[in-house]
Amino acid sequence: MTGSRRAYVGIGSNLGERLSYLQLAIDHLAAADDVTVVAVSPVYETVPVGGPEQPDYLNAVVAVDTVLTAQELLGVAQRIEAAAERVRTVRWGPRTLDIDVLLVGDERVDAPDLVVPHPRMTERAFVVVPLADLDPAWRTRIPADSDSVRPTRLALTLPE
Repeated sequence: MTGSRRAYVGIGSNLGERLSYLQLAIDHLAAADDVTVVAVSPVYETVPVGGPEQPDYLNAVVAVDTVLTAQELLGVAQRIEAAAERVRTVRWGPRTLDIDVLLVGDERVDAPDLVVPHPRMTERAFVVVPLADLDPAWRTRIPADSDSVRPTRLALTLPE
């Protein structure tokens, strides 16, 4: 894609068929106009951060090349969450699928519905550990609580 830039999207699920929801996110990202899925991190199991008591998450990070703005990528993410029947009732509550726009090239956004780079990503091992799998520059930024992020033998596949 001419004029594209690398973006990173965090995906997580802690309800239902967690791995299937993560794969749904990848498949829908790949099917979106102006988005090319480039790589997917390994899948990690993580304890929930904040919110009510809830099941553990499966988390991963997806690298995409896109010409979309961060706001446009957020719109794609929200449509995918809707396809996964995500229900927003409790802040930081359990969910079938959560998609966070982490980085979009060098773009900076500070809007009510989106902040890029994601404002708390460097505090969250469940984001930085899989991000470092895709971009080694992040390895020096892994938070001290990285032991809360457990590798799994589960794998996601890149669409052809």
